[in-house]
Amino acid sequence: MPKLIIDGKEIEFNPGQTVIQAAKENGIDIPHFCWHPSLSISGNCRVCLVEIEKMPKLVISCSTPATEGMVVQTQSEKVVAARNAVMEFFLINHPLDCPICDEAGECKLQDYAYQHSVGESRFTEEKNHKEKRVELGPNVMFDGERCISCSRCIRFCDEIAGKKELTFIKRGDRVTITTFPGKKLENPYSINVTDICPVGALTNRDFRFKSRVWEMAPTKTICSGCARGCNIDVWTRNNEILRLTPRFNNDVNSYWMCDNGRLNTFKHINANDRVNGPHIRKEGELIKVGWDEAYAKTLSELKSFAKDEIAVLTSASLTVEDAYLVSKFVRSINVKNFDFVKNIVPGSGDAILIQEDKTTNAKGVELMGVDSSKGGLKFDEIISHIESGRIKAVVLIEQDLIGLNSAFEKALAKLDFLVALATNFDTTTSLANVVFPASTYAEKNGTWINFQGRIQRIRPAVTTIEMERSLDGMSLSRWDKFGTDFDSWGKSQKNDARPTWKIISGLANAFGTKYKFTMAEEIFNEIAHTNPLFSGLDYDVIGERGVQLKTETMQIPPLAGQKKVKI
Repeated sequence: MPKLIIDGKEIEFNPGQTVIQAAKENGIDIPHFCWHPSLSISGNCRVCLVEIEKMPKLVISCSTPATEGMVVQTQSEKVVAARNAVMEFFLINHPLDCPICDEAGECKLQDYAYQHSVGESRFTEEKNHKEKRVELGPNVMFDGERCISCSRCIRFCDEIAGKKELTFIKRGDRVTITTFPGKKLENPYSINVTDICPVGALTNRDFRFKSRVWEMAPTKTICSGCARGCNIDVWTRNNEILRLTPRFNNDVNSYWMCDNGRLNTFKHINANDRVNGPHIRKEGELIKVGWDEAYAKTLSELKSFAKDEIAVLTSASLTVEDAYLVSKFVRSINVKNFDFVKNIVPGSGDAILIQEDKTTNAKGVELMGVDSSKGGLKFDEIISHIESGRIKAVVLIEQDLIGLNSAFEKALAKLDFLVALATNFDTTTSLANVVFPASTYAEKNGTWINFQGRIQRIRPAVTTIEMERSLDGMSLSRWDKFGTDFDSWGKSQKNDARPTWKIISGLANAFGTKYKFTMAEEIFNEIAHTNPLFSGLDYDVIGERGVQLKTETMQIPPLAGQKKVKI
């Protein structure tokens, strides 16, 4: 590989790389605003200036190709002076909004002002004032005074989202960003511009003014919006989720996530309609009871039906661990009418990230044996048998059937007995005889397998009463491996919810079968020792980026016109 020298250090680079790319890959930081690894080069911020031997002037490292034998200085006296001048220019009209700006703590201009600025301004005139609180679209607010005209947002809309919605207008220090006439910033990925904005000019209207970044703790997990499985950070304060942001994974979602996944996959977690404890229907109303009473009621009722009168239906968004134990339990009680339910929304997918399959783990659930392959009925047949009265009892696991399709309400109303494992009270639980409180994806450990066959980890970002019980007597170092900041959970009210695998384990115990699992990791270890597809895997191996499973069964055809996410 060709080599160049940066600040006296010889490094290798790939042909075609620019100086800033070569430096970044080798851990050398060159300050930059407008350059982004996944966007085209604009070269308009000038803060990435470097000195190259035999070149008469300083050059911008973002657009200068690296060449064999090139000698680069990023900290020479000439470079430092130029960088200070560029920073002084940026700060001339920039408002002193740091105390009220959502970007404070994450702002590149703020960081660079400390690292690369002289710390004072010679500008004595009144600062230029521009429009504030401009609603560019339903999800993004713009503050013109904070904008440094890096053009990242414009290039994102043009190149990644494929929607020409933003542009520059005016000139000089009057230049600002606006939408094209008659248009709004409303593409399905619009909030990504708030992530890549290096200052506080673009803000997420849903998160705006909710918290300072240093008051929150991030947890690395996976988006539950569709089968893509975008890597995300869940940001919490006082045991409440306040925002989701994309986490870079070149093999899944690059730097991006869609607005729907960002806004609509966490509000239910701290909602007032959470199922807070087991409930049994008494005299027409769901009454909160203890776990033992709920298990006893379920056991006595299910044992009164013949095996072919019982069906178990699960969501295709169960974790691999949940699905494994559900499958193990259902087989142990010899119920054959067993299937999972996908949520396919035709026409909702695109060629960037969004998938038509809105469930997170359909392939994983199938691999764990949640199906009717043992001679039982498939989903459509189960519904038909419920309508005809041949199936009289159903256990629904993390699946709001009526919310999926209101036509199912008539069928479920005919059942003699309905058990629901649910995170929130919904239209289906309104018909249930027993309701168990299930943990959400942000309250448990586990794994999902996305549509590409990549197995990835989810981690708890908020805690439940059950998780606090598990913490008792367990060393903090053992929990540290889960990558969660447990100190951030605070003292707020917590739900009495349990992971589905733990609920099923308790139900199996009532039926006389005892499982010895105490945590999801132990279930996965058993899977890895019994299923060759998962051989050699554990939570540490899967890590933060996931592992691609190597099997022909995982090669699911992409959507028509599907293309790789731009890197």
